[in-house]
Amino acid sequence: MPASAEGPLRCPCGGQFLAEAWRYERPPTVETRFSFSGEGYERIVERCAACGHFVSRHPFGTELYRSEYVDATYGDRLAAEFERIMALPDERSDNAGRVARIVEFAHGRLPDEARVLDVGSGLCVFLARLQRHGFRCTALDPDARAAEHARTVVGVEAVCADFLEADGLGEFELVTLNKVLEHVADPVAMLTCAGGVLAPGGLVYVEVPDGEAAAADPDGPEREEFTIEHLHVFSPASLALLAARAGFSPLRLERLREPSSKYTLAAFLSVYDRPS
Repeated sequence: MPASAEGPLRCPCGGQFLAEAWRYERPPTVETRFSFSGEGYERIVERCAACGHFVSRHPFGTELYRSEYVDATYGDRLAAEFERIMALPDERSDNAGRVARIVEFAHGRLPDEARVLDVGSGLCVFLARLQRHGFRCTALDPDARAAEHARTVVGVEAVCADFLEADGLGEFELVTLNKVLEHVADPVAMLTCAGGVLAPGGLVYVEVPDGEAAAADPDGPEREEFTIEHLHVFSPASLALLAARAGFSPLRLERLREPSSKYTLAAFLSVYDRPS
């Protein structure tokens, strides 16, 4: 069985009930092709019998997100892909729905011109749409090209850094992690970092792939939710457990089928207020 290069992966409830769900000896058809996608490809997906969480075990590690992920996914097409997705009509845009959810939920809960930190900003389509509603936006991405794109093309503040190692970011009324936590070996640590930059009364918005719904789909293991980029794929229970372990309470947690056909879990979180 391949082992993760990042060390043992665990589900939010501890990992003692993980068992093999299926394995791959070739990449799923929808998977981005990386340099290691050819001969010798082997990967195992395990599912937790307690919380429904999925983990993907393979020997390739997450360093691919530092450079090869952007190379293989966008190459030199960052600006072109940004323009293509920005041009989608609202009914075909995942980002339009995401922004609408945040604007609706933030009304009356966050101040006007709230400061937003988007962790793992990528193409920055989300912030390009969100800033139209008066939010003061900062993009954070570990890839220098993505950060420069956010700064020069989208026109938002941008930081090139690993969120787990970044210092001096300041405080934000809203921290967003859109399709980020599934890519990291330790999503609890990543989400915990959000609490460190959250202003009093602030919110965290999280989106992750919904593994329970995707596994029940006729295409199941061949779906995008289970491609190699995703070390973790969540269930409603495992996302709620993850939030609790990172010090948050869900204010809203919902299942979505996005215009792109992705099965998604979306949650608004607040810092857990423990009774004295």
